Amino acid sequence: MSKSKDNLYIHLENTLRSAPHSLRFDELAVVLPAHIQPASLRQLAQQLQNELIGNIDDVSIKSDTAQNHDIQTASRILSALKNTPIADASVLVAITHESKPKLLLTRRAGHLKSHAGQVSFAGGKYEPSDGNNIVTALREACEETALPPSQVQIVGQLPIQTSKAGLSVRPIVALVSPNVTYVPELGEIERIFWADFETLMTQPTVDYVFTYKQNEQSSMVATPSWIIDNETVWGLTGKIIASLLKIGFDRQVEWYYRMADE
Repeated sequence: MSKSKDNLYIHLENTLRSAPHSLRFDELAVVLPAHIQPASLRQLAQQLQNELIGNIDDVSIKSDTAQNHDIQTASRILSALKNTPIADASVLVAITHESKPKLLLTRRAGHLKSHAGQVSFAGGKYEPSDGNNIVTALREACEETALPPSQVQIVGQLPIQTSKAGLSVRPIVALVSPNVTYVPELGEIERIFWADFETLMTQPTVDYVFTYKQNEQSSMVATPSWIIDNETVWGLTGKIIASLLKIGFDRQVEWYYRMADE
């Protein structure tokens, strides 16, 4: 990612002095709306960061230069994220920082015991060594897709979602370089694919019908989904996308589970 004046991003803690593809997860970068080119991503960042710390353009923050103001604001954002209560798991909602942004999605391996073959964001369970939700999301994304953490700029977070197993899941929203080479970890991921972000902002949902089993009875249940690159995106991943669209763009997607014959 460029370090030019037109695409400034704020490095905190150890400021990424290591190699371009550093695997250190304690070197975190926050990007501010003023340094994001695509209008849709700039609006998303503005909304998410306002949710975290209030008005990020607050002129009451005293600093001698615009860059120092940015550093102070980014520090407040990172502090708020790191002090958020630890979730059972975190996922990375990664969007490419380019004129036509894309949203990173994966399809889980078919042999897994849970959610086999389903679409998901890269992510996984918290480990004590992580220390915060951001590191969990970055570590898991690196393990599953080979995304180097040094190529990630943190934007913010979305509200906690609860998985079918009852786990609390924290989505971490970030911008990523469009030039990264992704490699799926085939033990967990069968496929990496992309959603055109600006298409997704207005793309209508369609009903996905699945079999719900409880005790010895089964029912056909309908729920919203998106069709993206011939994959059906529903369940927890679909709810996270709906949350992203609501907070970032005020798009209301009704999320329901209802009998398919209703």
